[in-house]
Amino acid sequence: MPSEIAPVLAELRQDHRNMARLLNLLEERAEAILEEESSDLELMLDIMHYMTVYSDAVHHPKEDRLYAELCAARPDLSQGMGRVCDEHHTLSLQSVVLRDKLVEAFSGGVVRRNDIFADALRYVGSLRAHMRWEESDLFRRLDEMVDDGHSLIESSTFVQRRDPLFGATLEARFKTLFEAINA
Repeated sequence: MPSEIAPVLAELRQDHRNMARLLNLLEERAEAILEEESSDLELMLDIMHYMTVYSDAVHHPKEDRLYAELCAARPDLSQGMGRVCDEHHTLSLQSVVLRDKLVEAFSGGVVRRNDIFADALRYVGSLRAHMRWEESDLFRRLDEMVDDGHSLIESSTFVQRRDPLFGATLEARFKTLFEAINA
């Protein structure tokens, strides 16, 4: 089933704004861990759970699909863009490592605060840089493709999952995180 590309791009841009809010909160909580304040590991774990079940599993595959469409429809615009999928893979690995450390720490396991802090800052920095690059380069090229008349994409390959935190219906799992974001 074909879909318009422009609304998909608008959704991805909104996802980036939402993820930026989460990255700010994650960074703040990571700094609290290092300063040995109340770290709120559960909140950090909720953020990373969201990042793995939505950003890694839904958002990035949509971007990968749009990149593939760009390669097929406008190879001239896709030159030098091969890092898209590689960066998504690296970000996914980083998110799982951080999430797993948080699960271990939250479960009472021995995990060094410095390790959580370092992994959180590495992830935050990597994802922020990646989103800036996508906004300034990849999305600009996709907009150009749409402006030039290639405005439809086969959307049946998109993972069909609504945003469990910022979507129309808040999943109960993310209620505390939602409240923290809006506090």
